[in-house]
This record gives sequence, structure tokens and C-alpha cells, in this order.
Amino acid sequence: MANAASGMAVHDDCKLKFLELKAKRTYRFIVFKIEEKQKQVIVEKVGEPGQGYEDFAASLPADECRSPDTSKVRSKMIYASSKDRFKRELDGIQVELQATDPTEMGLDVFKSRAN
Repeated sequence: MANAASGMAVHDDCKLKFLELKAKRTYRFIVFKIEEKQKQVIVEKVGEPGQGYEDFAASLPADECRSPDTSKVRSKMIYASSKDRFKRELDGIQVELQATDPTEMGLDVFKSRAN
């Protein structure tokens, strides 16, 4: 858990996919996850241009971090400690939304934060 204090490394593919999303709109969304064995953040799923909010919401795990407040404490600590480094690595993140359950990440919430 030594890396938890400073945050996990960010795999180069995360940066590449984010740049493609930002510059070319290649993807509708990207779901990232921490791979604890590799001690880094990786791309779990990319949303194709025709996919929407429902596809994004369905991509989030029901019982792991990136979604519910009922996730394991250790996992929540690792995600929390890695967030700032992750944001620094992906230059251009303008809006941050933290949600502890699905009601806090409804489409209306996304739209209101993006404006």
C-alpha cells in the first residue's frame, strides 16, 4: 500500500485515450480503473460515439469504487489518494463529479455541472 499515499501510476494508454476523446471526440466516454496488482490506473472501457449516458452508467461496477459508497474501505482509500495524480496526468479535465450512489450521477447532474 506504499503507492496509496502518492497515488497509483497512470498507464500511457489512459493519456492516449483521453487525448483522443478530448481532441478528436473518438469516444463518448472512458471508464478507468485501478489495477492494484500492476499498481496503475488503466482503461477499463471506452464508449463508442453512438453510445450514451445509459451505456456509461451500465459500465460502472455495482460493488466497486467508481460507483457505490459501499465499496471496500481500502479500495476507497486507494482511489481517493490516486485521484489528484490522475487529474494532473490527464491535462484538460475541467469538471469533476464525485458520486457515492447512482442518484448523485444522474444525467441532469452531469448537464448542470457541464454548463
